[in-house]
Amino acid sequence: MLEQEHTGQPSRGDTFAVLEQPSIETLKASLREELFQPGEAGYDAARSIYNAMIDRHPALIVRCAGVADVISAINFARTHGLLVAVRGGGHNVAGRAMCNGGLVIDLSRMKGIRVNPVTQTVRAEGGCTWGDLDRETQAFGLATTGGTVSTTGIAGLTLGGGLGWLMRQYGLSCDNLVCVDLVTAEGRFLTASASENADLLWGMRGAGANFGVATSFEYRLHPVGPLVGGMLIYPFAKANDVLRFYRDVTAGAPDEFTALAGLLSLPDGEPAVAIISCYNGPIEAGEEVMRPLRAFGPPLADQIGPMTYLQVQTMLDASFPAGVRNYWKTSFLKDLSDEAIETLVTYFRTVPSPLTVALIEQFGGAVGRVGQKETAFSPRDQRFNLGIVSRWTDPAESEKHRQWTREFWEVMQPFATEAVYVNYLAEDEDDRIKALYGAAKYDRLVRLKNTYDPTNFFQLNPNIKPIV
Repeated sequence: MLEQEHTGQPSRGDTFAVLEQPSIETLKASLREELFQPGEAGYDAARSIYNAMIDRHPALIVRCAGVADVISAINFARTHGLLVAVRGGGHNVAGRAMCNGGLVIDLSRMKGIRVNPVTQTVRAEGGCTWGDLDRETQAFGLATTGGTVSTTGIAGLTLGGGLGWLMRQYGLSCDNLVCVDLVTAEGRFLTASASENADLLWGMRGAGANFGVATSFEYRLHPVGPLVGGMLIYPFAKANDVLRFYRDVTAGAPDEFTALAGLLSLPDGEPAVAIISCYNGPIEAGEEVMRPLRAFGPPLADQIGPMTYLQVQTMLDASFPAGVRNYWKTSFLKDLSDEAIETLVTYFRTVPSPLTVALIEQFGGAVGRVGQKETAFSPRDQRFNLGIVSRWTDPAESEKHRQWTREFWEVMQPFATEAVYVNYLAEDEDDRIKALYGAAKYDRLVRLKNTYDPTNFFQLNPNIKPIV
């Protein structure tokens, strides 16, 4: 028999479940895919996720082939009082895809995709990454907003909002979500759309991990052909000037243009500043929009040019590899004032790891034109988001890097708003959840939670707690 432990994890009770091996074997026999237990071949690989800081040991990992496997896993976990985590892409920095002592519902093998070029929609299962989805949709010259690193899962990104290169033109991933299939804590299969369980669709667009396991998503697609994009890298000595220039250029930018700015280290360890951009439109128009960026400098490197959307979606992949230790802190900024820029640059000079970056993400455009009441996602009226993405390899240095990140975040708080992007929350920031949705939306989300998950069965997420 196997005793589950809730070490360091939230729990729905104070008792430990005892799993009899015959019960586990019955569950295993009901599955089309695999089940992993501690000590078995494949278990350690199955519990590994993007952030190497996360080292959790679930009692069971159920790798699902389809909805029937998801239902079986949920019913087993509910019957045996097991804590449940849900894995899509496994990219979440807080490691919400894994738990200690509980059951992991792993969707990573559920990768079915069907594009309808006539209706310009796509249906994709919950284990798909954006790289999987983009490859299929681009075969028809179509795409939807989806992340900036192709290995990110579509499920987690969409359920928390979904930033990406196309968001200023076409809205967030959740804004393009037409309907979603999910399995509830009771093992019920539901569809949420504008015509069916519309209240649930509203909640899935920004707080969706709270209500069930999303097994498939249908998105609205848009024409996306060859475009202009790439990275410009400048010496760190010009960081203040570059970030002021970035602020001014993005202020009047068309919706087709999206740009990130980053403080980073070059391969030789020297700090630098970069602008990474994308223009989705005619190549000639994109080159004209990019002209001021390329003229500002001179840059250390100019990688701007025509490229496919698949190239745009993968151009940051090498900079964000899996298997290193991550700790992030994030806040939206009131603006990129000269004082805010000076503080950013000054503090980054003390960066303790060459893998760490400070990213500024541009918002606006179509993101801000969606009504505040239309989705659970809240920070619609922000202009810039700051992400302090600390990464390192030596486990012995973890506390040093976490402390540096917290201190950096603290010195930036005079320039920050109260808003935060839920997908970037670290594992120790659940106290920010209520504020990030605002009182009215949070109350509405609590009512949804009471309806669809009154026991808080799905709690390893940016958790909306039901009222018992």
